[in-house]
Amino acid sequence: MSICLTSISDRVALIQAEYLEVPGLALTKPQMERLWGLDTIMSEALIAALVDVRFLRRTRDNAYVRASNLLIDND
Repeated sequence: MSICLTSISDRVALIQAEYLEVPGLALTKPQMERLWGLDTIMSEALIAALVDVRFLRRTRDNAYVRASNLLIDND
C-alpha cells in the first residue's frame, strides 16, 4: 500500500498551474474542493493564501478568478 502525501506548496502550484493554463477559469469553493479533492479546511487555507498573494480574487458571485485576469466582470 502506498500513501501519497501532497504538500501545501504542491497544491498551491497545481492550482496556479490550472488557472494559468485555462484563461478565464472561475471556480467556486465547492467546485475547487471537488476538482482537487480538498476538504473544507484545506480549501479555505489554499484560497486564503492565493488571495493574500493576489494570485486569485473573489468575484461577487463567489467564484475565484485570477487577480490579473483582464476580463471585466463588473465587480
